[in-house]
Amino acid sequence: MSRAILQLHDVHKSFGEAHIIRGAELELRDGERHAVIGPNGAGKSTLFHLISGQLQPTSGKIVLGDTPIQGRSPEHINHLGLSRSFQITNIFPGLTVFENLRIAVMRKHHMQYHFWRSVQRYPEVREQTEKLLEQVRLQDKQSVCAAELSYSEQRALEIGMTLASDPRVILLDEPMAGMSHEETDYALQLIREVTQGRSLLIVEHDMDVVFSLCDRISVLVYGQVIATGTPDEIRADRRVQEAYLGEEQCA
Repeated sequence: MSRAILQLHDVHKSFGEAHIIRGAELELRDGERHAVIGPNGAGKSTLFHLISGQLQPTSGKIVLGDTPIQGRSPEHINHLGLSRSFQITNIFPGLTVFENLRIAVMRKHHMQYHFWRSVQRYPEVREQTEKLLEQVRLQDKQSVCAAELSYSEQRALEIGMTLASDPRVILLDEPMAGMSHEETDYALQLIREVTQGRSLLIVEHDMDVVFSLCDRISVLVYGQVIATGTPDEIRADRRVQEAYLGEEQCA
């Protein structure tokens, strides 16, 4: 069994009297693809915000590798090897595909505020940007304004920006949301390719994607992980059937 690369221990998050995450326990193993599923309002996006530093837990422990990361900034967590995408596409629509990826690469090198310097002085930035273009299959679109891309291409661009820091752990928050069947197939194959050798934690509502992509699945209901297992184990779990999947999907 692979070692744990990310662990959540008794994590809680409250907003006043509202308890959103209630003692969540989660383990992401090195090199695995792991989905977090659950009904709307279960706390999935809040959980991602806690892991990536956008929110701080009320209590509990979050460990990346051997390093506790609760209370650390998103930038610090990113430098430790964790990168994420968001539910809403998070790109610069007025810039080209190449420029979007170049900014992400510059951020890795702490150069994001050096726009007045000629990037031609940094050949490694161009080389890494071109490599990302190939990884997300956008070489032919590099000069296209990001706003003109199809929705699936915009998501591919965002995944490329997520990869720019060369993370060990990638968090993807509903990457297939709003996609057609053809776009979903494209994005699914892309995610398979770019997460090879990395650890993936994904929130996704498309159960066909979840069951075909992921090694293990955790089910979050009312802020608690009620089950974790392989796709077959989750399909057969009576608690999951009652709380989320329903008899029809588990048949």
